[in-house]
Amino acid sequence: MRPDGRLWYNKTMKLYFAPLEGVTDHIYRRIHRRYYPGADKYFTPFLSPGQNHVFPPRERRQIAPENNRGVPVVPQLLTKKAEDFLWAAGQLADMGYEQINLNAGCPSGTVTAKGKGAGLLADRDSLRRLLDGIFAAPPAAVSVKTRLGVRSGEEIAALMEVYNDYPIAELTIHARTAAQQYGGKPDLTAFGQAMALSRASVCYNGDLCTAADIRRAGERYPGLGAVMLGRGLVADPALFARMRGADPGRETLRSFLDELWEAYCAAFGGPASAMNRMKAIWALMLPGFQDGEAYAKRLGKTRNWGEFLALSRRLTAELEPLDPGRPGQWGNGC
Repeated sequence: MRPDGRLWYNKTMKLYFAPLEGVTDHIYRRIHRRYYPGADKYFTPFLSPGQNHVFPPRERRQIAPENNRGVPVVPQLLTKKAEDFLWAAGQLADMGYEQINLNAGCPSGTVTAKGKGAGLLADRDSLRRLLDGIFAAPPAAVSVKTRLGVRSGEEIAALMEVYNDYPIAELTIHARTAAQQYGGKPDLTAFGQAMALSRASVCYNGDLCTAADIRRAGERYPGLGAVMLGRGLVADPALFARMRGADPGRETLRSFLDELWEAYCAAFGGPASAMNRMKAIWALMLPGFQDGEAYAKRLGKTRNWGEFLALSRRLTAELEPLDPGRPGQWGNGC
């Protein structure tokens, strides 16, 4: 916290909303932006362009301009073929998107086994050929999200030799290896090495959950271009807005969740499916409240949507949010 009570924020550092599959869809992004402006960019869950060069209906809904109006969205592509990336990027550029993100960081085994996501990092020659193809004639600016390596943070130095040969608009680095998945501690030393080597502006991703985490990242890495939060921002949807100086209160949260509920009921054809989506959101939100985790099982086991809605509104009214300036998960010694 600053002396005037506002959350610490370095105005030169951008704030990004990370993609979370099954949570941060176009409905969530649009409504979050309305109630909690503050994110400089929202990244979509990855799209997987195939050789048939057609966006499935589900993916098309995520990127349709009318579904993202007023939201600064960056579509993310998961592929190992330059021709598939360029086709999709061309389609997205025609829709008005000015930047496209290449996913070289997803650690899922089903993804990496196909040589996609963080699987690209296992063969730097193949990664270079992919980037050669992409940057030969990109229809829009291209940013990249990566990991430190496959098994060791020491791999990042060799990866930076590859990335530095291309005009990458921005490099987001999740400070873990693919083998770590989302467990274990981020390798902050290896991230610092990568940032020092990078010719592109760097965004930090990995275990940032609170304003205190973001402050410590900014202090440890002067000149850091951006930070990216996913679960931490769903847990505290007002975090970026407060860091920008706004003061949304409990009624804003209730209105935000009510509008999400109504939108999901309309989109999914009824309250049963809407309840499942809202449960996923609440599962990430409850740790952001004092004693919130004690209610997680109860909320998760509720089968009647009326009971679920009543309980969720009660929690919104009664639970006290944790101090957004508290120490988070970023680890000691930062």
